[in-house]
Amino acid sequence: MKQVIKLILIAILITSCNHKEREVVTEVTTLSKLEKSEDVLHKQVKKEAKKKKIIKDGRLGINVSDLEKSKADIDTMVRNIGGYYDNESYSNTDTETEYNLKIRIPTDKFEALINKIDKGEGEVSYKEIDARDVTDQFIDLETRLTNKRNYLIRYQELLKKAKSVKEILEIEEKIRGLEEEIESTTGKLEYLNDLVDYSTLKLTITQKKDFKFIPEQRVKFSEKLKQSVSNGWYGFVDFLLLILSNWVFVIIILVLVYLWKKYIKQKKNKKKLE
Repeated sequence: MKQVIKLILIAILITSCNHKEREVVTEVTTLSKLEKSEDVLHKQVKKEAKKKKIIKDGRLGINVSDLEKSKADIDTMVRNIGGYYDNESYSNTDTETEYNLKIRIPTDKFEALINKIDKGEGEVSYKEIDARDVTDQFIDLETRLTNKRNYLIRYQELLKKAKSVKEILEIEEKIRGLEEEIESTTGKLEYLNDLVDYSTLKLTITQKKDFKFIPEQRVKFSEKLKQSVSNGWYGFVDFLLLILSNWVFVIIILVLVYLWKKYIKQKKNKKKLE
């Protein structure tokens, strides 16, 4: 009787385990399908943004009479509004000197800085402002990130229920993939937020130079004469070295010339005798 009861309990336990394994497999399959059908969850999670996400960029060029003073003024403006130089370069040519500045500015101070530069000293040579609405892109990334985090939590719960090695490996692979996608999406969101929070202004400050004729400097006649004599001498030496390095050919040529002249002379003597 005891053995019969044990067999019944074992059968119930095996059936229960098989049922749980089937539940885990079913839920994993369901989650995989939901991941591929992102649009359904996207519609459920997506919500209207409370604030527009705008990326502002600008290009501005000014001509000034005192480059260093204007640069110092720009430095002060940028520092006072909490901005910074992402890149700074200086060039100096025969016609002009200029600074090329790539400035990152808090978005709420972007227009104020441009107005100050515009109304300050110097003449504006060009001005271009661009604004891009990335609200939809921002919502899409944020929604996908929320979805992926929810999936990750559910897979982590399933991992605790998994019994077989195959189930554990399959779920761990899903978790690894989700963690990589979450990290990638988080990076994209942070980059997008940075572009929204800090606008970019490419500013060129130019100072024109007065035209000044600078005659070409020529070498003195005595130096040119020395150089010519030296070049002639070295050329003669090189010619001699060339002949010496090919002395076999020189001898053969001289012998052939000698034989040719001798043949011509003998031919002439024969004609005279006739």
